[in-house]
Amino acid sequence: MTETMQDRAGHTRCPVDFTLRMVGGKWKPLILHHLTSGALRFGQLQRSMPHVTQRMLTLQLRELERHGLLTRTIFPEVPPRVEYALTPAADRLMPILAQLGGWMQEHEHLLEAEGGE
Repeated sequence: MTETMQDRAGHTRCPVDFTLRMVGGKWKPLILHHLTSGALRFGQLQRSMPHVTQRMLTLQLRELERHGLLTRTIFPEVPPRVEYALTPAADRLMPILAQLGGWMQEHEHLLEAEGGE
């Protein structure tokens, strides 16, 4: 079992729970996945996820940036160009997320059967 840790508010949390909350949800895993191939502009990310709203994508990008999983670079051009990229911490996290996905594929038939009971 893992040790506990303190969040910013001083609450004791399980590191696994904390990590899953940082990267969980409908859009964050997709954002991280799309950025594995390199830096992307906001419009490129939005086109790669056609069902996400501009507001939701903005919120999710800000949260990932706040958690230190992506960088936002503003280029001094007219009009300004903004690119998002994974941080080294996110690069180290991606193989773990891929393992979670592999686990799900391997056990999907068992989990669906259990969920239907």
